[in-house]
Amino acid sequence: QVQLVESGGGLVQAGGSLRLSCVASGRTFSSYDMGWFRQAPGKEREFVGTINWSGLNTYYEDSVKGRFTISRDGAKNTVYLQMNSLKPEDTAVYFCAADRYSRTYGYISAAARDYAYWGQGTQVTVSS
Repeated sequence: QVQLVESGGGLVQAGGSLRLSCVASGRTFSSYDMGWFRQAPGKEREFVGTINWSGLNTYYEDSVKGRFTISRDGAKNTVYLQMNSLKPEDTAVYFCAADRYSRTYGYISAAARDYAYWGQGTQVTVSS
């Protein structure tokens, strides 16, 4: 069982930056892929990016490539989402998620259904 707690959301102007954090409980953090997803009002939850269990592989949704970076710190059981050059369309609730998908199947997944554990989300609002 993994519990996830996100933080770092807030209100920022377009072009600004935020860094989200997600702290995972448990002693097996290093075996989990960690994904970030977001959900805007009236829209379905969408993939943002993910990092595999080793930290060596990342994958991003096209609209955030070059602006967002995911990293992880095993000593702190924490995964980060650094968001730069924010746009109003980035406004959403951001969720982190965890799963052992790549340990099982050999590749990381961008599908929400493949992540078993979820945080409660943190609101990011980008003003124009």
